[in-house]
Amino acid sequence: MSGSPGRGGVVPLLAGRSLRVHRRAWAAVFAAVALVSLLLGALALTAGWLGLGHARVERYAAAGVVVAGDQEVRWTARPWGGEPVTATAPLTERVRVPAAAAELLRGVAGVRAVVPDDGFSVRDAGSSVADAGSSVRDAGSSVPDPAPSVADAGSSVQEPALSVADAGSSVRDAGGVRGPHGVREYPGRSWEAAARLGGYGLTAGRAPGTAGEVVAGAGLGARIGRQVAGYRVVGLADGPAALYFGAAEARRLAGHLGRHDAIGVLGEPGVPVATLHARVRQALDAGGAGELRAFTGNGRGEVEDLKALPARDGLLQLLAAVAGTVVLVAVLVLGSLVAQALQQRSGERELLESVGASPRQVRASAGREVTRVAAAAAVLGALGAVPAFLALRAALRDRGLLPPSLELPVPPWLFAAVLLTVGLTVGLARGVVVCAVARRGGPGAARRSGGARRVSGVVLLVAGAGSAGAATLQAGEAAGVAAGAATVTLVAGCALLGPWLAAAAMRVAGPVLCRFGGAPGRLVAAGAAAHSRRLGAALVPAALVTAFATVQLAAGATVERAAAAQARAATVAEYAIGGGGGAGAADGDPAVPAVAAVPAVTAVPDAAEVRRLPGVTAATGVLRSSVVLARTEAGSPRLDRLPVLGVDAEGLAGTLDPGVVAGDLAGLARPGTVAVGADRADSLDVAPGSRVELRFGDGALRRLTVVAVYERSLALGEFLLPRAELAAHMSDPRPARVLLAGPGAAAVAGAEAGPEPERVVPDGAGANGLVSGVVVAAIGALTVLSVLSTLALVGAGRRGELALLHRVGASRRQLRRMLRLEAAFLAGTGLLLGGVVAVLPLAAFARALTGGLPYLPPGQAALIAGTVLLTTYLGTVVLTPLRR
Repeated sequence: MSGSPGRGGVVPLLAGRSLRVHRRAWAAVFAAVALVSLLLGALALTAGWLGLGHARVERYAAAGVVVAGDQEVRWTARPWGGEPVTATAPLTERVRVPAAAAELLRGVAGVRAVVPDDGFSVRDAGSSVADAGSSVRDAGSSVPDPAPSVADAGSSVQEPALSVADAGSSVRDAGGVRGPHGVREYPGRSWEAAARLGGYGLTAGRAPGTAGEVVAGAGLGARIGRQVAGYRVVGLADGPAALYFGAAEARRLAGHLGRHDAIGVLGEPGVPVATLHARVRQALDAGGAGELRAFTGNGRGEVEDLKALPARDGLLQLLAAVAGTVVLVAVLVLGSLVAQALQQRSGERELLESVGASPRQVRASAGREVTRVAAAAAVLGALGAVPAFLALRAALRDRGLLPPSLELPVPPWLFAAVLLTVGLTVGLARGVVVCAVARRGGPGAARRSGGARRVSGVVLLVAGAGSAGAATLQAGEAAGVAAGAATVTLVAGCALLGPWLAAAAMRVAGPVLCRFGGAPGRLVAAGAAAHSRRLGAALVPAALVTAFATVQLAAGATVERAAAAQARAATVAEYAIGGGGGAGAADGDPAVPAVAAVPAVTAVPDAAEVRRLPGVTAATGVLRSSVVLARTEAGSPRLDRLPVLGVDAEGLAGTLDPGVVAGDLAGLARPGTVAVGADRADSLDVAPGSRVELRFGDGALRRLTVVAVYERSLALGEFLLPRAELAAHMSDPRPARVLLAGPGAAAVAGAEAGPEPERVVPDGAGANGLVSGVVVAAIGALTVLSVLSTLALVGAGRRGELALLHRVGASRRQLRRMLRLEAAFLAGTGLLLGGVVAVLPLAAFARALTGGLPYLPPGQAALIAGTVLLTTYLGTVVLTPLRR
């Protein structure tokens, strides 16, 4: 057959006619490509939206340059046989600026003013007892009510108590009436910094002139002349809800003399910001302060909210991992569908080659067909990606799963990103044609091809088993990555070995079908023996959906169940004061505008004060923060930010039981100590008496002595630190809550019985969970579509076979029963094969993280089985043509 493969030749003619003849076969490919394009487009839009995000600039809107500490930690290591590589990780506790930097910047040319800024928290202890927000229900006795105190925003100790009580507050000591739920706290800041750096102005009154005067921000509902937290309000401002003090009083209340949260630099009129920034940078480098950073533009928002960008970066990493999974699943699904669509036309291709068409022309024709179908489907999927992205964006925003200070613009040009995903999707569909189109070469070539396929499948199965074995030697995220890699590898191996697996399964089920299935059963066994490749193509998608859904659902359920059980066992306290145990690391910086959005928040008392109350036998404050652990992975450096707890060693007995397996938690009473979770201790090869290096949330590197190893690390985190040790490196060292026990605990103000179990949750867990859930559901829908489409294609290709059986005497009822038996065989074998593929990595994952067996809720297991059964029945029985 002559003709050019180019425009106007044989190839376009063959492709155009084939598309018209085989519309039903290409409909399944069209639906799969459209869904893949929708998924990739939605992920690309979400990633672009997050990548454009930046922290909102409010407090430093009027400052040209803001000087702050470096909020990144770096670690350099040399990979195996490579050049040194540096890993970085964000810090979520504030790294402060030496006060000497302010004097250094005042001499810079073009600088009009240098304004230091500090944030802190002001306690209002009115109507509370013992400065801890506590009162004791003790007939005939009372506890004196001391003055309010100010929480130190940068130190682990409290400032001396103030001497002014909040007007209108009192305690009914004689009656033993429980006080309100703890004390109240207000964000505090210097009025000079608020006015000059943030551009806030007075709406009434005047600026504070003495130590006892404040300006109240909008939203507090204060009035001039009234008392708030022991201070007299002399002015009202249009800034966020906060209390603004004189500069000297603000420095005293901040408590970290000689250091500032940040320094704002105001330029002379006419000095460009770029010029001012260059001069400030030069002055810092020349003055020996090169470790400090200078921010301009949107970068100033990073100084205001330390957790906005880490939350964004965490979601971006999740989206990248999910996109990789989508591409892998898409290759498996599209490869199976395209191969089946083209396999049905093997006779047609052989006829074309016999009359002169070259293999190149046949492949080019098939490629053009796939390209035409995929291009239209990818464009349709890209259009659907826009509303999918908008729905995910609204869910993240409406549920409050992103930091409120994170500005996330949606410029119109962002939607052009779907064009890239359209090209990627079409490329994926076109790429599988090369492997799907059969080559010429006769039976010998077919045997060689089958042998290579079998060897490749076995190699993938061995590699998957090895990856699952490696998961048992890992901890935390590394174990999950190894288990996920094992699942994908095992499924790919099963896809290559599909015909042989189907034949082996039929050798087991065939005698049963022949004996109990009658003539339809014998037809199923004979058809399977004659068409094992077709049976394997129908079996693999069922195994894929079973394995994927089982791994994704069981992995999360296993960890959640084990962590919840550990949290319940670890929390032995009878009462708690303060928030629940499900929060993540402390929000830290009281100067963050998000905190100021609440006029006043409830403070948690000091555990030492609570322990001195009558009838309280034990009490420990719980601090929540994070540390950074440096380690190597395949020789490459890696920095993991892990949530940790700070506790009072003398108050642990009766409140918190981490499940010590070695050492003694009493050692946490000494500074420079740490308790390590058992899994992490194994991976680090440490024991009581060993030393471990940790970087605190503010970047400070410490070598800590291990005093104990405990087993309940899923609930309490992988490190327990002394409260004072951790508080010294926190922006806000206030405890998240206090756990207490004893007969008098019920009488402590704010104490609630049956506290929520203590449990660490990483930052951004809510947003990550929502995105993961949505994407897992979408990928599950893609795999279900693969099952349905593959079976529909197989059924469409059997029209001649079914017609022949009917002509030789098989009734329509017998044929329908044959299809039902075949559907039952495919569903049962697919569930069994997929279950085996899923159990191996899941068992390794569960053993590495929980030391037990994997767990899948019965309802979810029934949903997976029901979905496979239903889709297999629909694809095999309902969609197979049995009409004359």
